[in-house]
Amino acid sequence: MSMFTRMKETLLENTFLAYKRGLFAGTSGNLSCLDETGTKIAITPSSYPYEKMTLDDIVIIEAIGGAVVEGKRKPSSEWRMHAAIYREVPGTRGVVHIHSPYATALAVAGKTIPLVLIETLVYIGGDVPLAEFGLPGTEELGAVVAKTLKSRNACLMANHGAVAIGESLEQAMLRATYIEDAAKIYFLALQAGGAVALSDKDLEAMRKNLGN
Repeated sequence: MSMFTRMKETLLENTFLAYKRGLFAGTSGNLSCLDETGTKIAITPSSYPYEKMTLDDIVIIEAIGGAVVEGKRKPSSEWRMHAAIYREVPGTRGVVHIHSPYATALAVAGKTIPLVLIETLVYIGGDVPLAEFGLPGTEELGAVVAKTLKSRNACLMANHGAVAIGESLEQAMLRATYIEDAAKIYFLALQAGGAVALSDKDLEAMRKNLGN
């Protein structure tokens, strides 16, 4: 048994959950988690169908440099973004990159998700900002996303999708789910005539109740 088996199991379980929830389609999107030493990353493989994925398809790479430590497949083409987030946002142990319809639609439209739901404050820390465009798979994309995530637990990615982080992969997965939920509700509210953001007074009261 590999020393990375538990990491792989956690990653595969959450990958199937994200796929089941429709947070990405085909072979898009990617997930990763960081080991306790902060030196190894377990990440989904590049361009491989989720419905066929097994533990053997998960790839273990070096957090610095991306060299493959274990695995028969290539790591996700977005491994540089994952590595940049772990490097630049202390405490991050899980990253979930999604291409869900509503969140991606807002990202394509160049929109943010304003603070219209209590859940967004609780799980994401405020509104959902938009990271500027960066070419997929590049260090540039990793830099702009990591910079945006220094003040939030999730963000949209211009013309691309969205990403959520957490102190565990499970926490990142929950936040990714709330991104799409908030995006859908906000999108539908706009169709219904508009969306009203929570007032500063209400936000102050909620933050006080949350102990922030």
